[in-house]
Amino acid sequence: MCHVIVTCRSMLWTLLSIVVAFAELIAFMSADWLIGKAKPSSSEEVDNRTGGQQEPYRPTLGIYGRCTRISHMQFSRRDTLCGPYAENFSEIASGFWQATAIFLAMGIMILCTVAFVSVFTMCVQSIMKKSIFNVCGLLQGIAGLFLILGLILYPAGWGCQKAISYCGPYASAYKLGDCSLGWAFYTAIGGTVLTFICAVFSAQAEIATSSDKVQEEIEEGKNLICLL
Repeated sequence: MCHVIVTCRSMLWTLLSIVVAFAELIAFMSADWLIGKAKPSSSEEVDNRTGGQQEPYRPTLGIYGRCTRISHMQFSRRDTLCGPYAENFSEIASGFWQATAIFLAMGIMILCTVAFVSVFTMCVQSIMKKSIFNVCGLLQGIAGLFLILGLILYPAGWGCQKAISYCGPYASAYKLGDCSLGWAFYTAIGGTVLTFICAVFSAQAEIATSSDKVQEEIEEGKNLICLL
């Protein structure tokens, strides 16, 4: 018989697992890892809202994508174009970024799997007599290691030609040059920290769903158990 067990700690772990998976996935897909050096606008480019000259635009570069502006001759208008600069894996700008993509993708796949499984932990608390929380916590720890490896290797690719074209000639491995870090990089770091927090917190979720109070309510024949 399936017992639906909902506790404050198990629900918090489930929500954090889902948030972490989505945060890492969004960061990986974003082009806002590096913010390039400002490109001054010409004197003919006018902001339609204020009537003044447009502010210098700073293009962004991701692991496999980029955002830049395309000029239109008519009305001096400019559109921002975002998309992948690499049509296939081998065209990613740096070997270090290729390794980053592999490690991040592996970590994200694990996190998405755990996030999916975590939804069913309310009804299924064990697999082959092993706590599903402990198994998921172990997988989250492994995913966190993959994410760390990817984030360590990523700055080593700042010396590639693609990064130099965005960040200037002084850019090199672990040196940003004229670039700055975008929100996607910080989101990936924050998601990695939360991944390890989730891995640790999974033990608390397991303790909460196997507590004496839960066992007492199971013995009373209750199928829906909700403990705060």
